[in-house]
Amino acid sequence: MKVAVVGATGLVGSVMLKVLEERDFPIDELLLVASERSVGKQMNFKGKAHEVISIPTAIEKRPDIALFSAGGSTSLEWAPRFAEVGTTVIDNSSAWRMDVSKKLIVPEINASQLSNEDKIIANPNCSTIQMVMALAPLHKKYKIKRIVVSTYQSVSGTGAKAVQQLENEIAGKTGEMAYHYPIHKNAIPHCDVFEENGYTKEEMKLVRETQKILDDRTIAVTATAVRIPTAGGHSEAVNVEFERDFDLTEVRHILNQTEGITLQDNLDVNIYPMPIYANGKDDVFVGRIRRDGSQPNTLNLWVVSDNLRKGAATNTIQIAEYLVKNNLV
Repeated sequence: MKVAVVGATGLVGSVMLKVLEERDFPIDELLLVASERSVGKQMNFKGKAHEVISIPTAIEKRPDIALFSAGGSTSLEWAPRFAEVGTTVIDNSSAWRMDVSKKLIVPEINASQLSNEDKIIANPNCSTIQMVMALAPLHKKYKIKRIVVSTYQSVSGTGAKAVQQLENEIAGKTGEMAYHYPIHKNAIPHCDVFEENGYTKEEMKLVRETQKILDDRTIAVTATAVRIPTAGGHSEAVNVEFERDFDLTEVRHILNQTEGITLQDNLDVNIYPMPIYANGKDDVFVGRIRRDGSQPNTLNLWVVSDNLRKGAATNTIQIAEYLVKNNLV
């Protein structure tokens, strides 16, 4: 098994390497790939030094799987080139997510859609992944009509530059700004760029990707995405209206039995999800489960996940694991 990690020197790429090692993914040859300015750099994996190579060099080596986290423009240009030589690309950018010819996969929900014909597979947005992880089993039981979601997203979702901005501001240092405004002691209702409808791309990803993953375009979704001064972990307040009524005990039971979900919902001892709990973990944490008394068949949830792991690196590698297990590469 020859595996390439494209964008290996980036924030998500480094977590991909960590997750590959933790999960003991079967690798006979590892190719660490990055931009020209990083070529020749040495990186360690399982105690062994690897030299970073360029994308063209990696294509020449014809890897079985290429895990991409190098930005949308890089994916649009180079993912098809890998696919042409027989490589299966799992892409973490937004480049291919809404392409009707590409699958958008959260393994616990819809990995069964995959076949050996899929040479470019899209990994969903981090905030979408954690929300649909919590909602997919409930959708099966009660059928979702409408979702209202507000996100509280960490600076690591923007990238290393934003993490550095927060660290600089906490330390009282000046430096390069990832945002238009300070993020320390602040909340910025602006994740990604604004579209013509007044919503940001991040907000519209939650709308479009949720419908695609759950394979139901009738689900109405509206979102507000906010950047907050946490270093890692995204949180979401999710209000979901179902077609059928629910029992809260049954909702908790369904979530508790769902692979990849950890239920944290004991108000007697102040147990509820927080980014500090999710840090470094692969599960999606769900709590603050309560009925919305303002209208029928409506539920409130608080959903938290490590955006660099299940929201990005881990989900990508879980897709690769499914492909290997089912002989699709």
